[in-house]
Amino acid sequence: MKREHIEPFFTTLKAANPQPNTELEYTTVFELLAAVLLSAQATDVGVNKATRKLFPVAGTPQKILALGLDGLEGHIKTIGLYRSKARHLLETCRMLVEQHGGEVPRTREALEALPGVGRKTANVVLNVAFGEPTMAVDTHIFRVGNRTGLAPGKNPYEVEMQLMKRIPPAYLVDAHHWLILHGRYICQARKPLCWQCGVAGYCGFKDKTPRP
Repeated sequence: MKREHIEPFFTTLKAANPQPNTELEYTTVFELLAAVLLSAQATDVGVNKATRKLFPVAGTPQKILALGLDGLEGHIKTIGLYRSKARHLLETCRMLVEQHGGEVPRTREALEALPGVGRKTANVVLNVAFGEPTMAVDTHIFRVGNRTGLAPGKNPYEVEMQLMKRIPPAYLVDAHHWLILHGRYICQARKPLCWQCGVAGYCGFKDKTPRP
């Protein structure tokens, strides 16, 4: 993507969705952290279905710990990899209680020290909960960054660094939402819906799919 196309690319995405947000459902920073941890290799729809029952009865680290492993697994067993996620979430809750007074820390280092929390999850929490200009590169953003030419990279970290470098500061806080949603609903993996794409004119993808 040409540098002069980046600004109108994001201006167009912003005009279509002025206040984007995550599709995960949560009411507190801890619930957001738990939902993002559970969402690895799972859909937001599937996670929301489980957390709608989990969070009303266990929406704090202390209450998750009180459930125990069997109780937590019972609430999230519809989510892929639920056994390992349950163990990670329980240990994360234990660390939050013992090391952070039950609160979610606001630094990348402290977040990434939590079990099951990698760079992507930390970036989501820092961005969504604390409004920091971070870029959580999932499969959608990785695809959009490479396909459009906005931020080519061989791995998520390379794409993240390119995005942080190329996206104008005015768009950085919301950019990761726009790109995720664009990849999820328009710039899809198997067949991008180029004929429905409002930013196709700025995209560097040469093999654009025609209207069926």
